[in-house]
Amino acid sequence: MAFPIKVCVACGEEFELRPGKPGFANRCPDCSEAENEDAAGDLSSGNRELDAERRKAIRDMLYRKES
Repeated sequence: MAFPIKVCVACGEEFELRPGKPGFANRCPDCSEAENEDAAGDLSSGNRELDAERRKAIRDMLYRKES
């Protein structure tokens, strides 16, 4: 069975769209890998602290007692 040939929207390269390909269906594997590497190292301690504060604020709003 032949796989469909697609054109990458990022670089214009033709590639075969195979089942189980990581990333988006309209991007070649090379462009998908580059995007995954950028997203992997995104969390820093500053972001974790902000996320913790955000979760605490939402939890307080959800479970506060109404008088």
